[in-house]
Amino acid sequence: MNIQPLLEALDVRQDAAQALTDDLRTQIGELQARLREAETHLEHLAITRKTIIALADRIPTRAASPDLPEHPDYSRILAVFHETTGPLRARDICQALDHEPLPKNNEGARTKLKRLVKLNILTKDDAGSFARKR
Repeated sequence: MNIQPLLEALDVRQDAAQALTDDLRTQIGELQARLREAETHLEHLAITRKTIIALADRIPTRAASPDLPEHPDYSRILAVFHETTGPLRARDICQALDHEPLPKNNEGARTKLKRLVKLNILTKDDAGSFARKR
């Protein structure tokens, strides 16, 4: 009996199995590298979270609404609205804040009032009048 064709067929299968094994090892190596990168990224996110939590105690809290913009005029504007019962115009706010009655100051106040309306803190009654949200 001639076993040579059988051995050749076996060699072909063995070569294919070896190629598949090598390919799978390569894929495993690539996946391990990607896993290490993902784990490192996860560690960095955890460190960032810890840092933010540790620093949160040092961040000053504002007495006003948490949505209130940083500019000091916003809290002063709200203080004016808390002292009055009716609607106010931009020029009324300028007078209350001791700003000169110049067009640029009126426009600045009007812009801030409109922003407070967008933040749902004030309402706009009619053209140019603003009031506290009820």
